[in-house]
Amino acid sequence: MIVAIAGAHGKIGLALGQLLAQDGSQVRGLIRNANHAPDLEAIGVRPVISDLEQDDPRLADHLRGATAAVFAAGAGPGSGAARKVTMDRDGAVRLIDACRQAGVRRYVMISAMGARPGVDFGGGVFGAYLEAKTQADEALEASGLDYTIVRPGGLTDDPPTEKVALAAQLERGSIPRADVARTLVAVLHAPNTIGKAFDLISGRTPIREAVTAV
Repeated sequence: MIVAIAGAHGKIGLALGQLLAQDGSQVRGLIRNANHAPDLEAIGVRPVISDLEQDDPRLADHLRGATAAVFAAGAGPGSGAARKVTMDRDGAVRLIDACRQAGVRRYVMISAMGARPGVDFGGGVFGAYLEAKTQADEALEASGLDYTIVRPGGLTDDPPTEKVALAAQLERGSIPRADVARTLVAVLHAPNTIGKAFDLISGRTPIREAVTAV
């Protein structure tokens, strides 16, 4: 498997890249800061410099030949409402368009719990974030790609438990980033998740069993 990860230097992106590389996959890590390249190389990920907040005419070429793309990028904590639009929404859409140009059918989106149409997100930066994520998800669903949308709950840096709960909609909860990364690996190997969107939090079911049953 050849997987391109957008946001490959983020905590989930790094964990996912390392797991995939250890599993024998070829991993291309899309990053915008060239100073982060050594961190990717150290875990077996090939760094690719590309800024998803800008129109990059080479983006489709960076993806060409890949089996799947994962959107793990984000504006991050401390960013304002404007960057939720330019990164969390527009960056995801740029990756969608590039996948279609490059012939990459499989697209896995890391979204956010609570990002769904018809919800009052309230004001403030977090409301803007959920709205941007919702719009990105809707763009992916309408893209014609073989998508899976994963909506994690509150993210922690706790050690992995390798047990989760996932369903179309769950009560709020949290999950270690390490378990999100493990779930993404399972999703990439599970054709039954194509066309699905689900919430994800810590639970009692082993990850592969939960993903197989989605």
